[in-house]
Amino acid sequence: MIAAMTLLGFITTPVSPFGSTFFIYAAAMVAFIDANRPRLLHLGVYLVIVAAYGLTTDQSGWFYAPALLMSAVIGGVNIHFAQVWISNARVRMAHGEVERLAKIAERERIARDLHDVLGHTLSVIALKSELASKLIERDPTRAAQEIREVNDVARDALAQVRSAVTGYRASGLSAEFEAMRKAFATAGVSLTVEAEPLTLPPAHENALALVLREASTNVLRHAQAKTCWARLAHRDHSAMLEIVDDGRGGNAREGNGLTGMRERISGLGGSLVRDGHGGTRLEITLPLRPEPA
Repeated sequence: MIAAMTLLGFITTPVSPFGSTFFIYAAAMVAFIDANRPRLLHLGVYLVIVAAYGLTTDQSGWFYAPALLMSAVIGGVNIHFAQVWISNARVRMAHGEVERLAKIAERERIARDLHDVLGHTLSVIALKSELASKLIERDPTRAAQEIREVNDVARDALAQVRSAVTGYRASGLSAEFEAMRKAFATAGVSLTVEAEPLTLPPAHENALALVLREASTNVLRHAQAKTCWARLAHRDHSAMLEIVDDGRGGNAREGNGLTGMRERISGLGGSLVRDGHGGTRLEITLPLRPEPA
């Protein structure tokens, strides 16, 4: 289009005083070439070509007013507004990308929460049901007690799912330690808990409670441990939660639960260290002082 308008200007200028206006239209179109090219440089080169044409064809002074001055003004204004349009388009794209990433993060959060909420309780239900089926002939009273506890755990799981849907995901560290004691007692795993009284921000306590829940679920499901030791302490302006068991250990690839734990803790500026030698040891550290953004 620029070449066609320029050619019309070259043809009509010698026979009509208004032929130089074609150069204005051509200069206006420079703004709409590829955005990755230097359009101001292209406009400057184009004006030099028009000026060279005027000099070589011995045009009058009236030729240069529309052909150069008006072309420079119109071309520059169009380039400015084209750049504004491109910037706005990039902002819209950035907003769309932020919205897309936010949706992905929310889906991942929901997946972690459902895993944390249901994984532990369903494991306890399966464990107690299996124990009740073994005791139903030898000790019916104990079997009935286990079945009642299964019913209680199932109702609690339903309440936790409802709480997770409304944004409340954990009942606090004290409740998780108590649930951990009950589950380990049912599974025959000896548990030792050392918990210092700490005042934690709600987000930190929620994260540590869910990590404790997931860690205890992993011990019951996979570790084949006989003893477990959990400690909550304050160290160097940080809250430190440590869970150690004497199970199989190893350094197998992290599953969804451990990955979710690590993401949750790192989101609060903390760290999670896992050691699989001679059992499994998890050390979670959360800073208690807010870090600068």
